[in-house]
Amino acid sequence: MAITPSVRDAYGQALVELVAENPSCVVLDADLSIGTRSAMVQKAHPENFFEMGIAEQNMVSVAVGLALTGKTPFVNTFANFLVGRAYDQIRVGVALSRTNVKLVGSSAGFSNYPDGGTHQSTEDIALMRALPGMTVIVPSDAAEAVEAVRWAAKYHGPVYIRLPRDEVPAVFPRDRDFTVGKIHVLRQGRDIVVFACGTMVAMALEAAESLAPEGIDLTVANVSTIKPLEEQVVRALAGGTGRAITVEEHSLIGGLGDAIGGTLKNMPGVVVESIGVKDSFGQSACSYDELLKAFNLTAENIAGLARKIMRRA
Repeated sequence: MAITPSVRDAYGQALVELVAENPSCVVLDADLSIGTRSAMVQKAHPENFFEMGIAEQNMVSVAVGLALTGKTPFVNTFANFLVGRAYDQIRVGVALSRTNVKLVGSSAGFSNYPDGGTHQSTEDIALMRALPGMTVIVPSDAAEAVEAVRWAAKYHGPVYIRLPRDEVPAVFPRDRDFTVGKIHVLRQGRDIVVFACGTMVAMALEAAESLAPEGIDLTVANVSTIKPLEEQVVRALAGGTGRAITVEEHSLIGGLGDAIGGTLKNMPGVVVESIGVKDSFGQSACSYDELLKAFNLTAENIAGLARKIMRRA
C-alpha cells in the first residue's frame, strides 16, 4: 500500500481551500496551529483564523458564538486537549445547543508517541460518541480526511473528526465519495469480517493479505463513521460470516468495539472479538510503530486473533 501525504497536511490544505471557497468558514486553534496544520489557514487567510492561546474551553465557547452568527467554525487542537479540557463546553455549547461547530482532534490515538499518556487520546471517541446529536468520524487516510472535512463544512450540526499525526497508507477508494454513516467494504472475504477505523484499517488489510496464503479469507470493513453507525450493514456483514473482529486505536470501552458489539448482541451464533486498548493510558516511546506494538495494535496481532477464531470454528 502506498504511503500518502500526512493526514494533517492534507487536512490543513483542505481547510485553506474551504475558506477560499466559502469565507463563512473560520478556523480556531489553541497554540498548536503548526502541529494541527491550521497554521496553513493563518498564512493564506489570516482574516479567517483565530489564535486562542492555551485556553481550550474559551476556544470552544468562542466557536459557539461564531456559529450563532452564521459562521462555520473548525476548532483545532490535539484530541486529548480538545475533548478532555473542554468537555463541558462541548457538551453544553455544542451538543446540547446543536450548534454548527466542527471539532477536529489532531494527533489522536498514540500518534503523539513521544509525549506519553498526557498527550495521547484513547478515550475521545467514547466521550464524543456518548453526546446526543454528535457525529463522530475517524478517517482511514488523508484522502478520506479531506472528504470528511468537506462533508462537515456542508452539514449543519455538531461534528467530531479524529485525525492521526503523520503519514498512513492510502486505503480510501478514489472512485468512492465519502458518505457519512456509510461503511466501505474494502475487501470481501468468506471467513471473518474485520471492522476497523482510522489507522487500523490499513493494518486490517495487511493482515488479510498475510492470511490469504493460509486459506483464511477476511472481509475488511472501513467504519469511518462511528456515529451514526450503519447498523444494518454491520449485521449483514457479521451474519454472513458468523465471525467478527473489531480493531481500533482507542480504548475498548466506549469506542468502535462497543458500538459493533452492541449492534450484534442479539444475533445468536455470531462470535465477536475486539482489539484495542485494554483499560490503560498511553506511554512514551521512540517511535509510533513501537507504541502500536506495545499495545498489540498490529497486522500480526489481527492475523493471530483470526487464526485463533478459525481454529475454534
